Amino acid sequence: MAEKTIDKRALKTRRAITKALAELLYEKELRKITVQEISDIADVNRVTFYKHYLDIYDLYEKMEKDVLSELGMLILKYQESKAEDFASGMVDYIFDNPEIFKMIFSTHNTGVMRNKFEKMVEGLFRVIQSEKAKIDYSDSRLSYYCGYQANGCISILEKWVCEDFKQPKDFVVKTITNLNSRTDDYISDQFK
Repeated sequence: MAEKTIDKRALKTRRAITKALAELLYEKELRKITVQEISDIADVNRVTFYKHYLDIYDLYEKMEKDVLSELGMLILKYQESKAEDFASGMVDYIFDNPEIFKMIFSTHNTGVMRNKFEKMVEGLFRVIQSEKAKIDYSDSRLSYYCGYQANGCISILEKWVCEDFKQPKDFVVKTITNLNSRTDDYISDQFK
């Protein structure tokens, strides 16, 4: 029984540390962040930080891996769903993880996570479009169309996050769904 409590505490501590780094990355570059700043925000001491991570870069790499893994699982979950379900799931996930996405879309971040996120969404759209319109996945035209579609989707999400979620979630879902629907129609027309 005590082992489970320790695991829960360690998980809670790692979440607090990750959240602290995300908050700081929204405000400044990774190389300018200190372990002490992270520890202060996470309300842990430096020794606790070093029990979980080698340094700030180790923390960032693990956080990036976890975030991209969760996004990948979310994208796979909605691969067979309607566009509105995908948009709704993505919007809910982002709304539930605001610090992470403020960090991803921050001008202080390197842009690596944003680019990987965009590539994942583009890949999802390519799979969907190639199956729907019976197009070869490797068709270079499909790459352009789905790149445009993914960029548009990510741009809407980025604007929503950077405006501190000013618009209601249903507005964002409807906007993404409507624009994707129009792009779907265009892509289908191009491959007739």
